[in-house]
Amino acid sequence: MKAQCQVFASTFNPEGIRMGNKVLRQRLKGPALAAYYPRKLATIKDVKREFGPVLATWDEAEEDRFEYIEE
Repeated sequence: MKAQCQVFASTFNPEGIRMGNKVLRQRLKGPALAAYYPRKLATIKDVKREFGPVLATWDEAEEDRFEYIEE
């Protein structure tokens, strides 16, 4: 049995211990999950960088950060 497992590249497990090989052989799900969600088109920082002082924008997270720094 051991030689057969070596020839056919399978796992030798005479005790029948659960080893997780079934899970490890499965395809990764990360790329499929990432492809499900649409890509982020633009953020507030991208808009600020593009339009500069012409467009007045409000970034609440950035304002909270500034308040935290000033304290």
